[in-house]
Amino acid sequence: MLKSIDPILTPDLLWLLASMGHGDDLAVVDANHPAARIAQSTSSQRLIQLPGMSMEVAIRAIMSVYPLDDFDPDPVRVMMPVDDPDRVPEVQHAVLAEIVRAAGLAVAPGKLSRSDFYRAAAASFGVVQVGDSRGYGCFLIRKGVIS
Repeated sequence: MLKSIDPILTPDLLWLLASMGHGDDLAVVDANHPAARIAQSTSSQRLIQLPGMSMEVAIRAIMSVYPLDDFDPDPVRVMMPVDDPDRVPEVQHAVLAEIVRAAGLAVAPGKLSRSDFYRAAAASFGVVQVGDSRGYGCFLIRKGVIS
């Protein structure tokens, strides 16, 4: 255990977050995502699993140590629902609220189709798969700098 570090942030997850550089993307995905396959294509080839966790709890912990890129107009990107691209699933509302709270600034997410999200996730630094089974709980979060 470490003081003031959320226990959800496992040693492997902390390594992943600390190893990322400015502009690197972190894929944080739900339990339905093909995370093991996608992670093999990432820069780190790392898959960190947080079973039994809700997406907003995992994001709250990650964002407690993770600087959001404020140079990029779309530092957060989400997967659009296939059946209704304009719909914003509840899990996305909840996670975006956590990101806004942590970053202290408004965040309007970029939206990617399912196939574009999979390609972008494969190009990310690493993948965190959360045990949340709510659909479309898939996020790409770009790392910023600490000023």
